[in-house]
Amino acid sequence: MPGMQVEIWSDVVCPFCYIGKRQLEAALQQLPHRERVQVTWRSFQLGPDTKTDPSRNAIQNLAAKKGWTLEFTRQAVSDVANRAQAVGLTFDYERTKVANTFDAHRLVHYATSTGKGDDVAEALFRAYFVEGRNVGDHETLAQLAAGAGLPEDEVREVLRSGRFADDVRHDLETAARFGINSVPCFVIDRKYAVSGAQGSSALLQALQQARSEPADGEILTP
Repeated sequence: MPGMQVEIWSDVVCPFCYIGKRQLEAALQQLPHRERVQVTWRSFQLGPDTKTDPSRNAIQNLAAKKGWTLEFTRQAVSDVANRAQAVGLTFDYERTKVANTFDAHRLVHYATSTGKGDDVAEALFRAYFVEGRNVGDHETLAQLAAGAGLPEDEVREVLRSGRFADDVRHDLETAARFGINSVPCFVIDRKYAVSGAQGSSALLQALQQARSEPADGEILTP
């Protein structure tokens, strides 16, 4: 049986991407021959012009961006946090720190090259949404990568050098070419795309459908 590739366009500060990660994991648990599925994280930036500012949190940032009151914004993120709770995640929006995620995406690409992409993606999501850490800070990124088993000195060199920046830009360009304008977007064998955190059943259906049909190089929405 041939393998299957699942590419996930996401951003580190996207709550539905973290929720979607859990939903994909649940779907894969129900899929026969799960070991033949390769999951690859792809870069997407919800706020490419965002300036890292650890003195502000996601609630303040979202309120300013949308023109909402802080009270309304807190209610909105509370609803998202409840969805996260349903898949076993505990978000703490008050502790989040506004950050540009470009370097975090570079780190994921480096981690992917060593077989640790999923581990580092998980560490970044948890750092931002649960632990209130600054995912735009190189020291924090180095610590997270080391915690996932990567050599800290090498990570620091990658962050200093700007390596993997072209990989991030390539993902962003591919997303634009495919018409991906919201995340998460799960692309299966470049045949099917599932957008949003739609639940494990929708993902499982797409996985099963992609596995049962020959590759055609087209992205289709099931």
